[in-house]
Amino acid sequence: MFITKLSLFQPALLGLILDMDGVLWRDNTPIGNLPHIFDSLATRGIRVVLATNNSTKTVPQYLTKLNDIGVILKPWQIVTSSSAVTEILLKQFPNRGDVFIIGEEGVRQSLIEAGFGISTVGETSKSIAVVVGIDREINFSKLKEATLLIRRGLPFIGTNPDLTFPTPEGLVPGAGSFLALLTSATGVTPKIAGKPAPEILELALKRLDTPRTQTLVVGDRLETDIAGGQAIGCPTALVLSGVSTREMGEAWNPKVDLIADDLESLLA
Repeated sequence: MFITKLSLFQPALLGLILDMDGVLWRDNTPIGNLPHIFDSLATRGIRVVLATNNSTKTVPQYLTKLNDIGVILKPWQIVTSSSAVTEILLKQFPNRGDVFIIGEEGVRQSLIEAGFGISTVGETSKSIAVVVGIDREINFSKLKEATLLIRRGLPFIGTNPDLTFPTPEGLVPGAGSFLALLTSATGVTPKIAGKPAPEILELALKRLDTPRTQTLVVGDRLETDIAGGQAIGCPTALVLSGVSTREMGEAWNPKVDLIADDLESLLA
């Protein structure tokens, strides 16, 4: 038996950590009346941080995307797997250095802003690490360069393990698919920065400044969003608007605290 209404949730909810893809939208198509949802949360005094494994966009780009659909948030309310990658590299390489990236602007810009350089195919002699995320301009040259660097012993960091990515047309390859290819080619398993690894959700909790037992982690994917929330001791809610199904949610162990069709019905 699952609770399906947030109003029945105890103890009193103070914070929400929301996934984006599959929870707020599918690609560029909003899921539900997002302005109404966020206005309702503000009225109820519930603090919100968005935490996404998607590393393609920068924080300003996400803020613009939200603004275009009528949701106004502040920069501190956006945490991406790019942010988590940057935190990991700063701890390991406080003096910075050049990083070889398979990925898009989000992870690239996050590293540049933190003082790292970006190496390119054929110019990797000074590279200190390999970072891999979703890359919609992936090609053999990038995969070859990453493979050689990883085989040379450079740290291998993945933005997230999501094998697929939800779009209005259906599921398409995600960052985890690229990681799987490189793991097969090198025999090396990457360190993961995004969910279910703790770094990204711990960063979200720090920004919310709410007790973890009163902070609900909401996502559409059991093996990342829900597993990550459970690992850091937060209650969790699965919405069925993305990847995982109700049957999968009901079979998940440990049990998910809440299951709802989508974010709007969860907050009804």
